[in-house]
Amino acid sequence: MTSDPLHFVRRVHAPHHDRIAEAFESILKRKGTDVTTIAPEATIKRASDWLRAKNIGALVVTSGNAVLGLISEREIVHAFSRYGDTAGSMPAKEIMQYGATTVSPDESVNRVMNLMTHHRVRHILVLRGGELAGIVSIGDVVKHRLEDLELETNVLRDAYNAAR
Repeated sequence: MTSDPLHFVRRVHAPHHDRIAEAFESILKRKGTDVTTIAPEATIKRASDWLRAKNIGALVVTSGNAVLGLISEREIVHAFSRYGDTAGSMPAKEIMQYGATTVSPDESVNRVMNLMTHHRVRHILVLRGGELAGIVSIGDVVKHRLEDLELETNVLRDAYNAAR
């Protein structure tokens, strides 16, 4: 076992160079590359406050530049259910998900959706050149996919109407 904190990060990379691959990069561009991070020693109360203030569902737990994992609303709810009111003063490292599924920005949207489903994760980290470039939620992916399907439907309808 290595002491490297990135040892726990699952890296998944299989580039696809088609229109859909570009779309995943566009999800990241539209969403932005800001990633809210928190130290593993920060309290669960502090994590909860950050989630509320930023109106997000997960924080990336880091130590320096190393990604250690994620803490989301789910882990916080489970902590309060399990430990009661004392959970608020516990450090994030006690309840966080160690490791994270990661992808590069050139992945296809379909591959990312499959990874999120297979690993049963709602947030996936985007690494560019080994550096944290963003975080994407399943909601971001679904929103993009719905917009893509709507565009496709409109194009097909227009082609049908033009052919009549």
